Amino acid sequence: MNAEMQATGTAPSGASDKLTPQARHAVWGAFVAFFVDNYDIFLPVIALAPAIHYFVPKSLPPATAAIADAMIFATTLIGRPLGALIFGHFADTLGRKRVTVICVFGFGIVTLLIAALPGYQHWGSGVIWAFILLRLIDGIFLGGEYTAANPLAMEYSPKARRGFYGSLIQSAASWGTAFIALITLAVLSVVPAGDLDAPYVQWGWRIPFVFGALMAFALGIYYIRSVEESEVWQKAGKKEKTKSPLAALFQGANLRSFLQVFVLMTGFWLLLNMSLAVMPGLLAHMGVRGTHLTFALIISYVVLAIFYVIGGIVSQRIGRRNYLMGTAVISAVLGTFFYYLLLNATPGNLGSIVLLATITTTLVVLPGALGCVYINERFHTGVRASGFGLGYSLAIILPAFFVFYQTGLAKFMPFKYTALVLVVVGAALVFIGAIWGPETKDVDFDAPAPEARTQP
Repeated sequence: MNAEMQATGTAPSGASDKLTPQARHAVWGAFVAFFVDNYDIFLPVIALAPAIHYFVPKSLPPATAAIADAMIFATTLIGRPLGALIFGHFADTLGRKRVTVICVFGFGIVTLLIAALPGYQHWGSGVIWAFILLRLIDGIFLGGEYTAANPLAMEYSPKARRGFYGSLIQSAASWGTAFIALITLAVLSVVPAGDLDAPYVQWGWRIPFVFGALMAFALGIYYIRSVEESEVWQKAGKKEKTKSPLAALFQGANLRSFLQVFVLMTGFWLLLNMSLAVMPGLLAHMGVRGTHLTFALIISYVVLAIFYVIGGIVSQRIGRRNYLMGTAVISAVLGTFFYYLLLNATPGNLGSIVLLATITTTLVVLPGALGCVYINERFHTGVRASGFGLGYSLAIILPAFFVFYQTGLAKFMPFKYTALVLVVVGAALVFIGAIWGPETKDVDFDAPAPEARTQP
C-alpha cells in the first residue's frame, strides 16, 4: 500500500449500500444546500441582469459600469475560499451540522438584505459598494455551507454507493442554476422589464432574491430538525481530531493530498469557465437571445446534471481515478471537437446551436461529477471539512482570470479559438491531478489519521 493511500485509509469494498434515515436526511440536506448555493450565486447574473441599471446606471462611464458589474459577481467567488478557510476550521473542531446551520441562515439573511437595498437614485454610488460588501459576506457563508454540509453527507453515505450520492449532490449545482433561470423567466413574464421605471427594475428583481432567502431559512430549519451530526466525526478520537485543522492540512501527507486536489480542481474550474461562463455570451453572439437563450442554457444545465449522476455511478464501478483520467481525455478530444463545431455553426440556426452547446457543455465538464465525493475521500476526518472546502474553493482563483489568458493567446491565434486551448489545458490538469493521486472509491472514512496509527 502506497503512502498516499495510507494517508486516507482504505478498507475492502463491498460494504452495505443501505441508506439509513440519518444518511438520507444528510444527503438530501446537502443536495438542497448546494442547489440553493448555486441559485444564490447566479442571482446577480441572471435575475438582476434585466434590472442592473437600478444599481449601475447607464450614465456611468462604460469602464466603471463594467467593473461594478464584474465586482458584484466576483466578490461572491472571492468570499467562497474565505468561508472555507474560516468555517472549515469550525466544521472540523465543533461539528459539521452546527456550522452548516449557521452558514445557511447567514447567507439567507444576507440575500434578504440585498433584496431590501434601494437603488442608485437613492444612495448613489454607496449602494454599489453596499451590494459588493453584502455579496462578499454572502460568498463567505456560501463557502462555509458546502465546506460543512458535503463532508457531513459523505460521512453518512455507504461506501458502496458514495459515488452516486456524491455526484447527486454535485448535480444540484446545475439544477440550482437552471431553477434561477426558470424563476427569472416566470417573473419577467408577468412583471415586465425596461427602463428605470419599469416594474421589474424597481421591484420585480427582488422576488427571486426573497425566494432564495426563504429557501435558505427553510433549509436551516430542516437541518435543525432532521439532520444529525456526523457519526464518523463524533466517533473520531482525540488523536484523529486536532485543535488546528488548517495547520495539519498543510503538513506531510495532507499537504500532498491538498496540492494534488488543487491541481485537479484548477483544471476543473478552467473547464467550467470555458463552458458555463463563456456559453451565454457566445450563444448571444450567435443570435440566441431572450427566452431562447434562457431555455438553451436550462437544457444544457439539466443534461449536465443527469450526466453528473451517471458519472458518479460509473466511477463506483471503474474507480474515481480511471473516471477522472478518462473524462479528461474526453474533454480534451471530443469536447474541443464539438466546441469547434459550435464556434463555426451557422448563426441563427437555433436547433443546431442549442444541440451543439448542450453536447459541448456536457463533454467539457464531465470530470466535475466527482467534485464532492473525490475530494472528501482524499482527507481523513480531522481535516476533511478544511481539506474539502479549501481544495474545492481555492482552485477557483487562477481559472477566474480566463479572459486574460484568452487575450494573451489571441496574440498568436484567432480569439474565438482560444477557448479550445484552455479546454485542453484544463483537461490536462485534471489528468495530471488524477494520475498524481491514488484510487479512493474504497477509502474507509472510519480509518484513523496516519499520525494516530503511528502512536503506541
